Amino acid sequence: MINFNGTLQENTSEKHLINNRGYAFGDALFETMKIVNGNILFWEDHYFRLMSSMRILRMEIPMNFTMEFLQDEIIKTIDANSLSNKAVRVRLNINRIEGGKYLPQSNNIQYNIVCEMLDSELYEHNQSTYTIDLYKDFFVAPGLLSTLKTNNKVINVLGSIFAKENKFDNCLLLNTDKSIVEALNGNLFVVKDRLVKTPPIEDGCLKGIMRKQIIDIIKSMDDYELIEASVSPFELQKADELFVTNVIVGVQPISNYRKKEFTSDLSKALVKKLNIKVRLS
Repeated sequence: MINFNGTLQENTSEKHLINNRGYAFGDALFETMKIVNGNILFWEDHYFRLMSSMRILRMEIPMNFTMEFLQDEIIKTIDANSLSNKAVRVRLNINRIEGGKYLPQSNNIQYNIVCEMLDSELYEHNQSTYTIDLYKDFFVAPGLLSTLKTNNKVINVLGSIFAKENKFDNCLLLNTDKSIVEALNGNLFVVKDRLVKTPPIEDGCLKGIMRKQIIDIIKSMDDYELIEASVSPFELQKADELFVTNVIVGVQPISNYRKKEFTSDLSKALVKKLNIKVRLS
């Protein structure tokens, strides 16, 4: 079952697809969330990122789009799929309503909510081999639009195909200044000695929800210093540890980049602290 503008329906209809502005022009954005036993993890951060993104895209925010309303719609969708007591991945999609070409006829929106079950409630520390490389066929433009979770994700799609063809688990994206921005599916953190770096929002990286949680946790740790600063590809070979973050996986340690192997001490500690945060939420 999917939730289309508040109405639960079977996920079989294609009648809205052809003229949907998200499909036709990429005029849409989305939030991906993890829900555990009916609790939307980091819901306040998701909600305010969503509202900010809609304003930046000049979408008309409905008066009833409160935190409580959207939370109820998400939980209603989970309940309809008999996933109330499970770990669930939810995607909330928002697009401008049909009409117009590049210039929309209206800034009003419609939404849909889809969900699927996840294997684990808590975040896990993955110790298996995880190999990455750079994706250099296309580059991210630094700026505000690149920080939003819009439907314009062609570079991520092509990078994912490149990774699969070359037997990588992930790839890192660069911006037009040749600084590393992020991974294909999350934000990047680079550890050298006790200094942790993550690319700044200004470089064009996604304003990730898990990125925010991990930054807050690291800043509370006396043994580490965190800075938001541009990351050069040359720094990867010198790093002690690399990891990628997103709200579904949590913290994904990177084991190999070209001939370099990395430790995963900090990522392991972060997963423990993250799970404490989840239990308390």
